[in-house]
Amino acid sequence: MFSGSIPALVTPFRDGRFDEPTFRDFVDWQIAQGSSGLVPCGTTGESATMSIVEHDRVVAVCVEQAAGRVPVIAGCGSNDTLVALDHMRSAKAAGADAALVVLPYYNRPNQDGIYAHFAYLADHCDLPIIVYNVPARTVTDIATETLGRLAEIPTIVGIKDASGNIARVSAQRLACGPDFCQLSGNDDMTLGFMAMGGSGCISVTANVAPRLCADFQAACLENRWPDALALQDRLFPLHTALFTDASPGPAKYALTKVRADFPGELRLPMMPAGESSRVAVDAALRVAGLLS
Repeated sequence: MFSGSIPALVTPFRDGRFDEPTFRDFVDWQIAQGSSGLVPCGTTGESATMSIVEHDRVVAVCVEQAAGRVPVIAGCGSNDTLVALDHMRSAKAAGADAALVVLPYYNRPNQDGIYAHFAYLADHCDLPIIVYNVPARTVTDIATETLGRLAEIPTIVGIKDASGNIARVSAQRLACGPDFCQLSGNDDMTLGFMAMGGSGCISVTANVAPRLCADFQAACLENRWPDALALQDRLFPLHTALFTDASPGPAKYALTKVRADFPGELRLPMMPAGESSRVAVDAALRVAGLLS
């Protein structure tokens, strides 16, 4: 169902408010540039700083603007199972194709608690779920065996894996089956992830370089590995530069360089990228051929 380059969309803010016209233009640009899906209200979208009403509005606008041209995977995660369920129900009502649900953070549930969280969501809403594992942010980590149990639930269809452990791709294929959708959550590791059986990437870099990321994914999916390696080399400095300061600060800075009048504004506690990060982003954009 989900493959290729899928940007974890930044959310443009202007004067403290969601900039809907800019976001709609951004969605159109992403689709025109070859992105094969969209993720609104993920971590990169600063969902943690949004009200529930605002969060659901951003998802609804994304679905409306995409208009069925590509699937929309709505960020629906929360460390409160019932809040996550409310997000899923709102996303389904808006017409989203799936929910991206991060592991419960801060609470630090054990493996039984992680399983119960996702099973409860699946039992109470039939929107397909992509489990999002990002231990660096959540502290919790899903065991391969737990994911294998969850994969038996029909509406739990895949994982965004930002664990940084490439070996898990093979382990999870064996535990969940080859049809379970594995999406990389680390741009810099996606070449290896794809070679081991991944189907795509939920990407930060695709915000800034959607055509290059789409071409890279096409090369991987078509087994054109020399082409994929060449694109990896071209994109790698950008993959790195976008995390030289707290994300999505560097990504928003980069977008001000490649998109006319794109606002670089972030919400507290996030801050704009620092000087050394901006220098790194500028250099990486030149390597990618996106800045003269």
